[in-house]
Amino acid sequence: QVQPVESGGGLVQSGGSLRLSCAASGSGFRFNAMYWYRQAPGKERELVAAITSSGFTDYADSVKGRFTISRDNAKNTVYLQMNSLQPEDTAVYYCKIDGGFWGQGIQVTVSS
Repeated sequence: QVQPVESGGGLVQSGGSLRLSCAASGSGFRFNAMYWYRQAPGKERELVAAITSSGFTDYADSVKGRFTISRDNAKNTVYLQMNSLQPEDTAVYYCKIDGGFWGQGIQVTVSS
């Protein structure tokens, strides 16, 4: 069983930066794709960024050029570096590992 646990969220002013981390317990997931999703109040959960086992990345249009996803397989961890944050980035951010393994979510709030 793989259990992802997110960290690094919090409150930041508009234009600021945060780095989210997702550490996954268990083993064998290094060959899986990993994702960051987010869900704002009253909205559906949306895919923010993805990274394959070989390091190929993809991003939602709304975060391209501002967010960077990366992974460290030796540490069983995926990261999301978020720069130039805007109030519309406020949401609960979730880590997901291929195979349907979701983290519990972490709040990111950007004040204007």
